[in-house]
Amino acid sequence: MTVPTGRRERKKAATRQNIAETALRLFLERGYEAVGIRDVAAEADVAVTTLFSHFASKEALVFEQDADFEQRLTQAVTGRAPNEPLIPALHREILALVRHCTADGAAPIWRLIDSSPALRVYEESMRLRHAESVAAAIAADPELAQTTTACRAIARFAIDAFSLAREATDPEAAVDEVFLMIDAAWKAT
Repeated sequence: MTVPTGRRERKKAATRQNIAETALRLFLERGYEAVGIRDVAAEADVAVTTLFSHFASKEALVFEQDADFEQRLTQAVTGRAPNEPLIPALHREILALVRHCTADGAAPIWRLIDSSPALRVYEESMRLRHAESVAAAIAADPELAQTTTACRAIARFAIDAFSLAREATDPEAAVDEVFLMIDAAWKAT
């Protein structure tokens, strides 16, 4: 996440962070379904309209780093060094995200997500959106000239590697295993 430079931007970022932290604490304490938007706003000491100016939905409160993750994933494609192959760049970024999301303290959040149908649906739609962004970035790179289907498939496989890894006993080994297959598929296109 880029650090806001101006006072106003810093205040907005601090308010957003306060809302997200408050929501997560309440969800973990009481359960996702038991906490309403008004509860979060009251506890964070903001108006409901302020909450919604930072988060589009209740589910978005749990996935507060969604936009940052999507940006990091597309940047793995668009920000590669000249002549750097695509698959190793995606592999590296997915590994970094897996490390972040499986770090100590993340397990209660994943249990929360897994226990809520609404959060599981939101997570799936988020993954699909991330895959589409990555596919668009791949397709836009003239050096990677592939069909739309190939771009979309590789992007989906890369994003799904994250999901598979999160459920694995050894998340990093799972990412490595999936990326061996992704690399083979990319080379075959």
